Amino acid sequence: MKLIIDIGNTISKYFLFDGDNLEGHGSELGHTLGIIPQLLRGTAPGQGKAVCPEAAIVSSVVDLSAEAEKNLQLLPCSLVRFNAQTPTPLINKYRTPNTLGTDRLAAAVGAWASRPGHPLLIIDAGSCITFDFVTAEGEYLGGNIAPGLHARLQAIDDYFPRLPLVEPEGPTPELGYDTETAIRAGVIEGMRHEIEGYIHHFMAKYPQLLVFLTGGDEFNFVDTIKSRIFADQFLVPRGLNHILSHIEAPKTEQK
Repeated sequence: MKLIIDIGNTISKYFLFDGDNLEGHGSELGHTLGIIPQLLRGTAPGQGKAVCPEAAIVSSVVDLSAEAEKNLQLLPCSLVRFNAQTPTPLINKYRTPNTLGTDRLAAAVGAWASRPGHPLLIIDAGSCITFDFVTAEGEYLGGNIAPGLHARLQAIDDYFPRLPLVEPEGPTPELGYDTETAIRAGVIEGMRHEIEGYIHHFMAKYPQLLVFLTGGDEFNFVDTIKSRIFADQFLVPRGLNHILSHIEAPKTEQK
């Protein structure tokens, strides 16, 4: 059993893998990693028994607190701290690897592990929308970052005093019939067209392109590209699990 820990800006998530199979997952608010002693004791919500991982990896977008470090030390196994120096199956061509978000690289690895030998476009529609590209030869070339759904809605409220802050849930007609639907449809449909534009652009350059979509926001796409899209909300933890297996493989071969 392998333990995958993914620490975001506000939520820490854990995932349990048996080989490539996701056996369990959960989350907690904050960055203290109090979930670790719960997992080891068998008291974590949704887990019926104590977990004794054979290996673990942690990826974080924040600096770890002393409490988080203390909880990580409780793990009865080797721990990989995922960063720019961590070996992965991909050739990283990013010019500033130390500034590359570990979640972006992990998602790219997750896509490559699922469909190796294909050019891949990985789209993560979360707090930001990220577009990352991997060649058929397994080279991560980089990608682009754009504001996500909530950031766009908040920006309209911040920069235009007479326009309200609109919630993302609600009607999205082709043409807004009031201010609320005009903003919501404008943002959501604009994002969908933006994503489709990226997909069509890369498909024209790479006819064998496959697209992976992850993140919290969902979009409806035109029928001409639906068949080329693989939606996977667990793409980042799958990538981290594959990276951990990639690191552990030489150790296993030496035994």
